[in-house]
Amino acid sequence: MNYERKVDVMDSLAGTQSYYEDADSSRRKRTRMIVALVLIALALGAAYYAFTHGSDAAGADGQGAAAVPNVTVVVPGRVSVEAAIAANGTIAARREMPVGVAGEGGQVVRVLVEPGQWVGAGQTLAVIDRSVQAQQAASLAASIRVAQADADLAQAELERAQALVGRGFISKADMDRKRATRDAANARVRVAQAQYQEAVARNGRLNIVAPAAGLVLTRQVEPGQIVGAGSGVLFRMARGGEMEMLAQMAEADLARVKVGTRATVTPVGSDLSIAGQVWQKSPVINMDTRQGTVRIAVPYSEALRPGGFADARLIAGTASAPLLPESAVQSGVEGNFVLVVDGNNVIKRVPVKVGTVTDRGVSIASGLTGTEKVVALAGAFLNPGDKVNPVVQKSSQ
Repeated sequence: MNYERKVDVMDSLAGTQSYYEDADSSRRKRTRMIVALVLIALALGAAYYAFTHGSDAAGADGQGAAAVPNVTVVVPGRVSVEAAIAANGTIAARREMPVGVAGEGGQVVRVLVEPGQWVGAGQTLAVIDRSVQAQQAASLAASIRVAQADADLAQAELERAQALVGRGFISKADMDRKRATRDAANARVRVAQAQYQEAVARNGRLNIVAPAAGLVLTRQVEPGQIVGAGSGVLFRMARGGEMEMLAQMAEADLARVKVGTRATVTPVGSDLSIAGQVWQKSPVINMDTRQGTVRIAVPYSEALRPGGFADARLIAGTASAPLLPESAVQSGVEGNFVLVVDGNNVIKRVPVKVGTVTDRGVSIASGLTGTEKVVALAGAFLNPGDKVNPVVQKSSQ
């Protein structure tokens, strides 16, 4: 009986302990759930705070971006600048002299000059073989002596006949014949002399000589070559070494250029500036290109090579034009342009034509009147239609 009661008590205690363990487990679960809910609530609150305050900051940034920027502008006005005209063209000899065979020609024995060499008037450029012509000249010289001997004999016979005519031994007709014989002999002497002088002159023209002092440009003959009247040009020379530039110019610019206009010529591939002046301008305009040719005389320089390309800058007087700093002029696909602030403080794009570029700035040939507010700096960061606050800067005149 006691044993059964002890068993019941033990079972009762075991059940009570299980009950308390289950209760503790439930409390721990509820605690973890409450902590999780609190953490979720805190996270949602932080997200809400960040979202609301971030939107306010973004709104503040938007209002700052919408602020109107200050832009430096310049009112250029109009100043007196040199009216410069840019042109390009080719270099040529101002007076080119083609040299060929002047005599009967023959075989070239020696060539005495090279291209780029200076020669004097009458200087021999190439020597032609004259062995045959020299013998012909010697033969003609001998014929002069023969004719002179005949003339001397005829003169002696005439003098003897004149001594006998007074005595009646010789008739007047015989005297006339002796005079005619003497005169014919003298004439043959003059003919022989003329033939000899002709041969000497021909031999003197065998060699190829420079017609005037100048610079040898090209050479088209070599020793051993047979040359004659049909051989064409063997040498080309620039008389006195004088050069010129054949500048191609638009019809409108050609009308502004006069003979005597100063010019600066720069050969391509060189930074050398050679001073010259216009000595002739074309009286006609090419119908296809609508351009004319201006001939600019320049002194000799090693940088000038006939046939080469060059740029020219002509000073065609002075003109009144707006003058802008170089930073104000921009370039695009369609050409040069500037940004102008209109009456409503809005950016406008205005195409312009650039004139003379000097140390003071860039002159505007067309596109501006000089009263506009032109953006002087930071134009690359502005676009047409932008609203700005212009700050006028004094123009550098």
